[in-house]
Amino acid sequence: MTHNPHEPDSRGLHGFEWSDGTPADGGEAEVVPLDSRRRTRQADSLESDSDDDFFDRETVAVTDHVTGPPVDPPDEDAVPPTARIAQGRAPIVPVWLRTWQSIRAMVAWQIRDAGYVLGYHGVRSPKYLAKTLWYAVPGMFKAIGRLLHWATAEEGNWALRQCAADRNDAETWLKLDKQRQRQSRWRWSILLTLGIVALIGLLVFLVADIPSWMRLAVLAVAVPLLARAGRPTDRPITDRVSEAPRYRKLTAELVRRALLSCGISGITQAVSKDPNAISFPQEIHRDGPGHLAIVDLPFGVEAADVVARRGRLASAMRLPLDQVWPEPAAGHPGRLALWVGYEPASQMKQPAWPLLREGQVDVFKPFPFATTPRMETSHAELVFRNWLVGGQPGSGKTFGLRLAVLAAALDPRAELRIYELKGVGDFKVVEPVCTEYGNGFDDETIARCAAMFAWLYKECERRSKRIAHYHALGKAPENKVTPELASLKGSGLHPLIVAVDEVQELFLHSQYGKEAGEICEKVIKLGRALGVILLLGTQIPDKDSLPTGITRNVNTRYCMSVADQVANDMILGTSMYKNGYRATVFEPVTDAGWGILIGLGKPAARRSYYLDTRDAEKVIARAMQLRGLAGTLPEPGTQARDDSPVFDILADLADIWPAGENAAWNEALCARLTELRPDVYTGWKSEQLTSALKPYGLKVGDIGRRIEGKPVTRRGIRLDDLTEAIAERNRQKRSG
Repeated sequence: MTHNPHEPDSRGLHGFEWSDGTPADGGEAEVVPLDSRRRTRQADSLESDSDDDFFDRETVAVTDHVTGPPVDPPDEDAVPPTARIAQGRAPIVPVWLRTWQSIRAMVAWQIRDAGYVLGYHGVRSPKYLAKTLWYAVPGMFKAIGRLLHWATAEEGNWALRQCAADRNDAETWLKLDKQRQRQSRWRWSILLTLGIVALIGLLVFLVADIPSWMRLAVLAVAVPLLARAGRPTDRPITDRVSEAPRYRKLTAELVRRALLSCGISGITQAVSKDPNAISFPQEIHRDGPGHLAIVDLPFGVEAADVVARRGRLASAMRLPLDQVWPEPAAGHPGRLALWVGYEPASQMKQPAWPLLREGQVDVFKPFPFATTPRMETSHAELVFRNWLVGGQPGSGKTFGLRLAVLAAALDPRAELRIYELKGVGDFKVVEPVCTEYGNGFDDETIARCAAMFAWLYKECERRSKRIAHYHALGKAPENKVTPELASLKGSGLHPLIVAVDEVQELFLHSQYGKEAGEICEKVIKLGRALGVILLLGTQIPDKDSLPTGITRNVNTRYCMSVADQVANDMILGTSMYKNGYRATVFEPVTDAGWGILIGLGKPAARRSYYLDTRDAEKVIARAMQLRGLAGTLPEPGTQARDDSPVFDILADLADIWPAGENAAWNEALCARLTELRPDVYTGWKSEQLTSALKPYGLKVGDIGRRIEGKPVTRRGIRLDDLTEAIAERNRQKRSG
């Protein structure tokens, strides 16, 4: 199978079979695929070589390299059904036309704006009339001068004639001037005709007998036109309604410029490389009393980054802060919903509470609680939730908390237990429908409030057994209270609403605070599924007045105006201020009712409905009728819960102190205390007495005695220390 290179190749040049250039059949030449022919030739060569005795059996033919299918599939014209379903479609009915509330808001704003403009100019109409007549006279002469100047046709080719004159080109100048004269001839003809018509019209206007209304109509048209021609450019006849633009229409260019001004490096770098890095998946459209822009931010930029820079965004738009409302949009984290109102939210009138005059509440379903910046109703929930409402004085915290209580009062099944530890009577209007009500920050009221929390813990224990019982019967499939169980008489699982305003007074109390905080945390954890709902209000959100165990477990938070970042994050949660949810932007009194609401959908700014005392009385009157029909109206002056006994440990120790003794052991004192109040002190040990005396600063030390001649030392207190502790407490009470 070897070949001598010096002998001619019978197969032709390197195995190529030459032809004479003429097809055998006399037709056209055959076109063959070279790759397939080469592979066939290589296979034949291997078969022929394999018959050779000297063929290398380890020889492997090198064929074409197969690269495999492409990574990116080819584009298909037809959209898969799943992708077509996932694509968002533009709504048939615009968003602002979907609800009567949005339509009314838009129409009301247009009417208010038009009415204001008409009223503003109507008051100044005498001034406008005088200025119009004053400018009409020079306007008439200016109009005549402009017409004469137009008839001369001087401006038609003036620049060309001047250029020819500068070059001393007389021939060109004469040609251009001749052209000007031709234009001037027909212009003078038109002007002469118009002059004759105007003269005839003036004679008819002055001499002919025409109706007065026609004369006034002619003057009403002619005089303003002449005044417009005669007034100076910098002196308009009408005054401006406002010094600044009343509303700046939201445009794509305005949004891009504002986003670039936020100082977000991801946006700046992306736009510098690609001007279209900021895109708009939807058209900017009207949405209620404002416009909404849905923006797709550059890759890697989250909408929360823009929300955190809301102040810079409003500054770039030259609008008040409460007129610009960015928030994350549905779709992906990089989609921003930017809503800009016609006017600042502080100047927009909030609609009335939908439940003010009619309606009933089911605490298992959402109820209207607040409005969005677009004046749309935002709903809240009570069952399976615990609320924390915080804000500095004047933020509207108490009214927001009372609104939730008023909503619960409209459900006849709900039992209300309210404590107001501020002592001013903001919740006094709710007392007729309350099973338990307390008002004040004295020790007795705080002791009752602390006892109520202890009772709540026992109530949760009782309810858990009832839930287990009904679960075995198949009536509580998820081991939670259901609307059917809440409505079932005798089940003992009716909704229990407990509201405590200024709860920091309880948690900071020297005697009851620590224990009450621990029990409250347990109730929050256990009571959620048992129909026990806690509504807590505070104006001092810090680690001492608001235990961290409570803030971690509350699932609905409403942070109204606060002074700093620490208070903001104590209510809303860690890093919420950093993420752009800042209640510090709200001013007390001015922005009362506004706050950041989380736990009910995406965190957002909301304004709770405002109900004054008269409105609250109307709601409570309706709630009393509903409860009277349902048989759940509490009897006046009665308490359904037996309060735990209120005791004074220092006074009780003074009463039972052994006569003639300067010191006493804790064990002996506990025995005497048990004899005095067995319902309170039964089972007390030395350690428990030491813990009860610690808040008063009463020192407990070692007291030594001799018993049967042997020295015995045990823990106890001295009479002088007890007397000093009682005197110090009395001094603090007198000082306020």
